[in-house]
Amino acid sequence: MSSLSEALWVLLLGSLLGLELIGKVPPTLHTPLMSGANAISGITLLASLTLIAQANGNQALLLLGALSLGFALYNVVGGFLVTDRMLAMFSRKTKSKSNSNANPGGS
Repeated sequence: MSSLSEALWVLLLGSLLGLELIGKVPPTLHTPLMSGANAISGITLLASLTLIAQANGNQALLLLGALSLGFALYNVVGGFLVTDRMLAMFSRKTKSKSNSNANPGGS
């Protein structure tokens, strides 16, 4: 098993690498990247449900499963809301009838 200090170093280096990679992603790829993150969180949802189902009354496993389920659910729902909002920015806007009847000359 790895010691706690080794695990913290891996977490730190992984976080720095993630920040570096995400910072170099062009804005046009943010929506597909968010969709991939949602898929990973969906896998986390399934894993946490499996953990809860196999806890057999173990309070620590139930707590860990519930905590991971909450965080993953929050991430999935938030990711879909952000993705929907980003896709709405690229949709075509339709002209309303009140704007089409307006006098373009202003008089």
